[in-house]
Amino acid sequence: MLREAFAGVRKVLEIGSGTGQHAVHFATHLPHLVWQPTDVAENLPGIERWRAETAFTPSPSPTAGERVAGLPNLLPPLMLDVNQPQWPETGADAVFSANTLHILSWPEVRLLFAGVGRLLPVTGVLAVYGPFNYGGRYSSDSNVRFDRMLRSRDPRSGIRDFEAIDALAAEQQLVLQRDAAMPANNRTLVWRRG
Repeated sequence: MLREAFAGVRKVLEIGSGTGQHAVHFATHLPHLVWQPTDVAENLPGIERWRAETAFTPSPSPTAGERVAGLPNLLPPLMLDVNQPQWPETGADAVFSANTLHILSWPEVRLLFAGVGRLLPVTGVLAVYGPFNYGGRYSSDSNVRFDRMLRSRDPRSGIRDFEAIDALAAEQQLVLQRDAAMPANNRTLVWRRG
């Protein structure tokens, strides 16, 4: 899905990289892309551990301590908090975020889209993965349970309505290109500016 969505893209900024597992996976399987993981400060050490464990592989005939870069397209993580007015300058022409919109509060979701709007160039792409409601309705019983669990932990979080998310994207001149079903009642939404 991302291979198609990011065709013609050079650099992807991932918002909310969490552990760094997604960054490692996508940098491995999409070697034509430079992958820039980001997250809030307390998650950066974990991302760097994932990156460090996979960023180097022993060379075939190493001298003492010699290593060869295995994922040169996976950059060190940067601090990005959607609540901060200034985001790091990365030169990214695409943004990816997985499993973040239902964790963030609604004001933070709005800030995320505003930041993406400032960051993306004229032909930029945004891809978002996660669960969504449609027409104010849950897409599955498991999403009902998941939403209740999220809201019990933090009443500001919860599964978002697709229509509200698409409206935020439209405010940033992003036009929906694809809405694809994914495993476990998730979706991948892809917008392109223009």
